[in-house]
Amino acid sequence: MEMVKEFSRRKAKIIGLLNAIEGIEFAEPDGAFYVFPCVDHYFGRSDGEQTISNADDMSMYLLNKAHVSTVTGLAFGDDRSIRISFANSMQNIEKGMERIATALRKLR
Repeated sequence: MEMVKEFSRRKAKIIGLLNAIEGIEFAEPDGAFYVFPCVDHYFGRSDGEQTISNADDMSMYLLNKAHVSTVTGLAFGDDRSIRISFANSMQNIEKGMERIATALRKLR
């Protein structure tokens, strides 16, 4: 029962952090340990070195620039989204989401 409460806290945290990022939209997960945000707001944008054309590009950009591993939505039939797990510690969720937010702010 304690882990159910903990995962509810983690879900609430990641939802709050995602809601604070410009252009990110997603459906709140029900029983999963991941969120599936739509990132097409950033398609066509660049940090001066890499241009984001699709979810595959976004996953690689976040891995290379933010050092955060995500899964492209294409693997799940949605080429506009990425999958982010919150089956991690609260500290790592906060750290990873800050890295993601920082990397996304660099895309113009």
